[in-house]
Amino acid sequence: MRGPGEGRGTRWWAGLAAAGYLALPWYVIEDGFFSPSWFPYYPLDPELAPAPLQAAAYGKVWLLLLVPFLLLPWLAVRRPRSDPWHGRLLILAGAGGLAVSLVQGALIGPLGITLEALAPHLDPETVRQYGMGAGALVTQAGLLFVLTEGLAARGFVRGDGFVVGALGLVMASVAVFVFYPVGVVLLRAVEQDDGGMSLAVLVDNLTSPRLWGLFGELGVAWRTLMLAVLAGAGSTALGLCFALVVTRTPLARGAERLLRGLTVLPIITPPFVIGLAIILVFGRAGLVTTSAAELFGLTPSRYIFGVPGILLAQLLSFTPVAFLVLIGVVEGVSPSMEEAAQTLRADRWRTFTTVTLPLIRPGLANAFLLGFIESLADFGNPLVLGGGQEVLATEIYYAVAGAQSDVPRAAALALVLLSFTVVAFVAQRRWVGKKGYTTMTGKADSGAPCPLPTSLAWLVRGVAFPWALFTAAIYLMVFAGGFVKLWGQDNSFTLEHFADLFGVSSAGGLALSGGAWASLLTTVAVAAVSAPLTALLGLLTAYLLARQRFFGRDAFELGTMLSFAVPGTVVGLSYVLAFNVPPIELTGTGVILVVCFVFRNMPVGIRAGLATLSQIDGSLDEASLTLGASSATTVRRVILPLLRPAVVAALVYGFVRAMTAVSAVIFLISADYNLATTYILGRVENGDYGPAIAYSAVLIALMMVVIVGIQLGVGQREVGRRRLS
Repeated sequence: MRGPGEGRGTRWWAGLAAAGYLALPWYVIEDGFFSPSWFPYYPLDPELAPAPLQAAAYGKVWLLLLVPFLLLPWLAVRRPRSDPWHGRLLILAGAGGLAVSLVQGALIGPLGITLEALAPHLDPETVRQYGMGAGALVTQAGLLFVLTEGLAARGFVRGDGFVVGALGLVMASVAVFVFYPVGVVLLRAVEQDDGGMSLAVLVDNLTSPRLWGLFGELGVAWRTLMLAVLAGAGSTALGLCFALVVTRTPLARGAERLLRGLTVLPIITPPFVIGLAIILVFGRAGLVTTSAAELFGLTPSRYIFGVPGILLAQLLSFTPVAFLVLIGVVEGVSPSMEEAAQTLRADRWRTFTTVTLPLIRPGLANAFLLGFIESLADFGNPLVLGGGQEVLATEIYYAVAGAQSDVPRAAALALVLLSFTVVAFVAQRRWVGKKGYTTMTGKADSGAPCPLPTSLAWLVRGVAFPWALFTAAIYLMVFAGGFVKLWGQDNSFTLEHFADLFGVSSAGGLALSGGAWASLLTTVAVAAVSAPLTALLGLLTAYLLARQRFFGRDAFELGTMLSFAVPGTVVGLSYVLAFNVPPIELTGTGVILVVCFVFRNMPVGIRAGLATLSQIDGSLDEASLTLGASSATTVRRVILPLLRPAVVAALVYGFVRAMTAVSAVIFLISADYNLATTYILGRVENGDYGPAIAYSAVLIALMMVVIVGIQLGVGQREVGRRRLS
């Protein structure tokens, strides 16, 4: 006999799959599913009909192959969950239905059969179809969760339906939107000019002296690696200084808010704008360079271009990421452990070095890994400040977009970047080790963190405050540049740039007449959709990695970092190559921008979540489960409130990166979906620095408002008597 409620989830997912198959348009709609323009023609139009009508009226008989797999779940729910055939039928239905759906979509395209061996046996006039649409997506989602229900029934991951379903969702998403497009572009690494495949092409590109040279000019690969190590270590050190100043030193409330705001400023700025500001300050005609020439008689030079300028810009850009990761980790250190060390007569230095610092090791490792990978994939700063000293990201861009258009070489360089990422990931795992870092156990504590040693407190202040002032000065230049006619030549005050970009016409009613409105509204809409999805998927993945044990866990964790490690230009190119043709057609739509941002930025939520979860004792989860709560309820009521710093980090990073991305979307924008950063980049390329800086200032102000809203909306977590940000 089946217990009460048993099989309810299976019925729901089987019903969802059936609804997608029977009721929704099976193929992609040109104007988009959410456009009302297709309603009057549904369901009789050949492009809008659901799957059964496509098979009956329009010759798409292969879609009927899905029917048996849609019926199998209803046979399974008639059996008790303890019956082995209950799980077997569900696994067969889910796995078989997904396989049939994907294979038929890949084998039959708009030009007919893609597999030549089948072409002679089928009519080329009728056997053709476009990319899969809403009906196919909903059907496949239902079948995926039918499969996970079957795996749970067979005891996978202790038979927890929520955990198995979450694993299935994340793995399927990563497979489709990370591994598949990256695999498509990496296959081009062995492609010959005639379309054939040869490893010799890859070997030639990987053994180039320009890539690995050590004598004379440093090779591009070594220069990239050196910058990544310096940027990762420097941003982690600076982020730790800010985190310690904010959490462990007495500060006026206004000073704390100012420091938090300044550390976030660089992350909400388009990357090439930081490079442009550095040029305006330290370039050959920059403010500091010309002032030094006048005061000390120095000859102006291009000293800021190359590795020094790129490293400075990357430290400005990546320190906020490290701070966002470390602030929650530092706050999460329980004062009771530090008090225990002092009770045993350890002084403040010994307490900090033997208790506090080891407990924040996961945060330090995650912050370094993010800074390292961000530097490897950075495109905007080297493009503006490289001065002829290229890094792998710009080499890939020139290989794709240059006159040579050498995609195999770009793919080979992407392999080098991936190898650097794998090495960094393995090194990080070994350094953190398998030690315990739990500090939140549910027990009360005094609520007062241990003060820093006096010398260390002065040191972190001496680093954080000058860096904050330097950051503020850079941004003053950015904002000032938007209010002058021509920086360095005509510094008279003007509002013309803002009027040109964001003008409002009152003729015949209010109308947005500025040239930047369309790109701004599109960017805000895409960022507002992608940020919550980025946080949700990232933190869900972190929970699975931190709390569950399953086969292939380490490989899965590395796979989630893949899209973050690949340069944005390669990500954009891979999406174009993978999603420009059936079975999944997304190019030219807003969906491809959202998907790109979600999977490009998801690793930050994962790393922040892992760093915070490493401090939360698993006994809290077990206590909730012991009291009868489900895993879903435990995540929502116990874990999520303690993950608020990671939630803020994921939401903030997801939103602002979607607002400021350049390289990843340079190949994905279209006439209907132009973004703010590509609009700004176009003005920079035309020499219109004033409008570009003005637009950047508007973006910065807008994102500051959103960040404050996110922090207020998510709120603070409370641990013991401590209220933590």
